[in-house]
Amino acid sequence: MVRALTNIVCTFNAILTTMSKALLLIAVSITLYACPFESTVALEPKPVESVDTSLLGYWYGIVKDGSDFFGIEALDIQKKSDSVYSVIRYGKAVKGDIILPDTAYFTGYTSYINDQRFMNIEGAIKVEVLNRKKKKYEWKDQKVFYLATLRLGHDTLFVKTITDNFSEQKIFRNPTELKQMISKLAGEKKNIFDDQYSLSYRKIERPQPLKQL
Repeated sequence: MVRALTNIVCTFNAILTTMSKALLLIAVSITLYACPFESTVALEPKPVESVDTSLLGYWYGIVKDGSDFFGIEALDIQKKSDSVYSVIRYGKAVKGDIILPDTAYFTGYTSYINDQRFMNIEGAIKVEVLNRKKKKYEWKDQKVFYLATLRLGHDTLFVKTITDNFSEQKIFRNPTELKQMISKLAGEKKNIFDDQYSLSYRKIERPQPLKQL
């Protein structure tokens, strides 16, 4: 999801810059200076699975890389429609004396490759495109998808996000092509996930806003 459910350009930087630059869900977020795979297509052209109510709620995780970096990340997953989730990723990273807060907003839907459930996390990034009429470059929002596996165990959500360099092929023309590549690499036992964008979350009660005095 992001880092999972995740900046979403590397500005979750993604799972910490935008889960703008994310699952997972992905998978998912995140630790700070890596980027998850960004695709112009999802694993399915449209949602095909009903919302799983066991995924709904407020999920909390802590990230630590073994140095002086640690981060706090939360995924607020709610039902947007019968087959689409609303995902808000809250993140705060601490590196030495630097504190980097980050909040990113996504939608997502689940699909399967064999028996593995994935979250297709939809976000947007800024890209510079040429306006031919004005003869100058302008910044536009471009839809991207982040892909993360989901596994639910008791009150823990495990998210693993596909890494940017999972394949030598970077551009996929359609969902079928993307699914075939992921299925092929999984069948070859290749690790296509980024440890920095893999995290476990525990479900807690959603924090209530502070009341104004």
